[in-house]
Amino acid sequence: MMIQDTVSETNKFRFVYLIKPRDFSNAGDASANVKAELQKHGIEPDVIRRVSIICFEAEMNIVLYTKGGKLIVEVDDQKVDILALDKGPGIEDIELVMTPGYSTAPEWALEYGFGAGMGLPNIKNNSDVFEIESEVGKGTIVHSIVYRRKNEIKGNN
Repeated sequence: MMIQDTVSETNKFRFVYLIKPRDFSNAGDASANVKAELQKHGIEPDVIRRVSIICFEAEMNIVLYTKGGKLIVEVDDQKVDILALDKGPGIEDIELVMTPGYSTAPEWALEYGFGAGMGLPNIKNNSDVFEIESEVGKGTIVHSIVYRRKNEIKGNN
């Protein structure tokens, strides 16, 4: 479910998606909607690609491992700011889960083809700024920023 706040006079807009746990029939919808909205607003293609990857990985982590959460995307002239908040088991060892290929996926998730251990590393690799906070028994906050770099793309105008 999406809740959208748009503030067009400042060329700033915000999307909030409520993500349900184990909702595989809708998994990926939030990240697909983010991609479509960014395209509609004329955001740079490379930024859209990176943001789409970040949102998909964050959304799937919420679907697979938590009791639900939110994906919040805020866009302005300089950046796309992504916040994934979940109510879940939390992460005991953040450094360990940031290791590419390390997975805590349960057997049922592996049977669906998930659990390659690349979700958080993919988020970090596609982010200009990456922060993660987690408390066992409470949940996790993943914060990611992708800078727009409009001037670099257009030749430093």
